[in-house]
Amino acid sequence: MSGSPPPEGGFVRRVGLFQATAINMSQMCGIGPFVTIPLMVAAFGGPQAVIGFIAGALLALADGLIWAELGAAMPGSGGSYVYLRQAFQYRTGRLMPFLFVWTAMLFIPLIMSTGVVGFVQYLGYLAPDMGETTGDLVGLGMIVLVIALLWRGIEHIARITAVMWAVMITSVLLVIVAAATDFSADLAFTYPAHAFDLTSNHFWLGFAAGLTIGIYDYLGYNTTAYMGAEIKDPGRTLPRSIIYSILGIMTIYLLLQIGTLGVIDWHRMTDPNDIASTSVASAVLEKTWGKGAADTVTVLILITAFASVFTGLLGGSRVPYDAARERVFFRPYAKLHPKHRFPMLGLATMGVVTAIGFLIGRHTDLATLIQLLTTVMILVQALAQIAAVTVLRRRQPTLRRPYKMWLYPVPSLVALVGWLVIYGYADKNSPGRHPIEWSLAWLALGIVAYALWARFEKVWPFAPKEITEEYLTAPTPDAEPAEA
Repeated sequence: MSGSPPPEGGFVRRVGLFQATAINMSQMCGIGPFVTIPLMVAAFGGPQAVIGFIAGALLALADGLIWAELGAAMPGSGGSYVYLRQAFQYRTGRLMPFLFVWTAMLFIPLIMSTGVVGFVQYLGYLAPDMGETTGDLVGLGMIVLVIALLWRGIEHIARITAVMWAVMITSVLLVIVAAATDFSADLAFTYPAHAFDLTSNHFWLGFAAGLTIGIYDYLGYNTTAYMGAEIKDPGRTLPRSIIYSILGIMTIYLLLQIGTLGVIDWHRMTDPNDIASTSVASAVLEKTWGKGAADTVTVLILITAFASVFTGLLGGSRVPYDAARERVFFRPYAKLHPKHRFPMLGLATMGVVTAIGFLIGRHTDLATLIQLLTTVMILVQALAQIAAVTVLRRRQPTLRRPYKMWLYPVPSLVALVGWLVIYGYADKNSPGRHPIEWSLAWLALGIVAYALWARFEKVWPFAPKEITEEYLTAPTPDAEPAEA
């Protein structure tokens, strides 16, 4: 198989719809639901926790339509970097794309670090005597292996991802089927008093915490947008891969959540001394099909966790590449591997940050780590992209848009409300951790860094703005010949 030749030694478009959807779904699912179901139950205080996954799906779908329109219109490497560069160049020059890359170099690998934490957590089911130091070394070794596997051409990675996607689907389906064989409606649908009291502040605190956990579980629906320059027929493939992956994972999550609650008493999931609070899927298998089946499926879950970190670093490592080429980030990040055409320094840097985040997450609270990385992401990516869709429709009305957001601007408004709820409740759901303050401090530090960088590079505000509307005149990648 051969792809279209890379322009000027750049990326090659070799990832098709199935592979793109598999990449998204592998990153979305991963270890997430297996470690966050107990967190979701604790947030809501009962089986009504399913509300969190439904709310997370609605927010992911609304936000996913924003990614779909932007990604189809501007299928470049880096995702948000490209969209923010195009939308905000008219008023603030390169500030917004710089801040995005500054922030993404933190929050993307932090998301991956939670996957490594979950990997070690489930490994503890198979090796209950594993010590803390051993767990740390295993997690670090996993990160090294991921980087080694990613140090190769995209065509090989696409095949590896398809295999990992199949393992992920198998592990999830086995848990769902096992739960169905011993399902108790009384356990799944018996709610505590005042579970749905909408006048209670406790309900809304739980909802905000659950929405945060829910959207964290769906994060990854945008992975292929970061790889826009490597997607075949991106005008059709990118939107479809985003929408298909969200709908598929939503179905899986609801079956998994309800099935788990129908087998394991939710009180067990909130008991830190119970195996159901750390390895709930293994507990389901052990109760329904026995210890041997639980051990087997736990191995599949570990492979799934590995796949999520693999695909996350695959997409995330592309983020600083375009920024460096445009002189909005350190120039060495623009260098591709001479043979395999992938960004070496971006991959290596995010691997290091993932390792640091893993060690931090191992010795703090996982829910708090999720809260911290989410608040950082909201300011510079989620809210900024909502604005970018509207700005680009006004500033570049003739931009070719193979996909236009359904029911515009309703999805943008739904996404805006959802992200603001998560951000507004962050401090209340993480008392003593101050995620809002940390996110604002990181943003302020990024602005200072931009000012120093802009002065060195002699760009706005120390030089006139440079307006580059390359996607208005660029040839459409949809016109490239398909692979044989």
